[in-house]
Amino acid sequence: FLRRFFVNFPSAKQYFSQFKHMEDPLEMERSLQLRKHAQRVMGAVNSVVENLSDPEKVSSILALVGKAHALKHKVEPVYFKKLTGVMLEVIAEEYADDFTPEMHSAWTKLKALIYTHVTAAYKEVGWAQ
Repeated sequence: FLRRFFVNFPSAKQYFSQFKHMEDPLEMERSLQLRKHAQRVMGAVNSVVENLSDPEKVSSILALVGKAHALKHKVEPVYFKKLTGVMLEVIAEEYADDFTPEMHSAWTKLKALIYTHVTAAYKEVGWAQ
């Protein structure tokens, strides 16, 4: 999903010194750094899903993600909306036979939850666009 994200939104690569120069999707696919970042992203998503019954834990996880991306990486928050949209698109394609309307609804809610909490963290640290 990160490869598709960077192909669809090449401006997002500006935040990644290790692969911002990559244009070829096959090169992106072979990139160990890109793969490691994708694993970190999916690890965070997995942590959120595992803790959906604990709103404080979910908020804490996403606040850490949001603050790091606002303060350390200086990533525009709109990229979280774009990234989660691509993630939902790829999951729906990869699991098309099993992707029921209920699953689509659940992932759409998760996408909104992630974006809401991450942007709240941006506001908390005084992000100014």
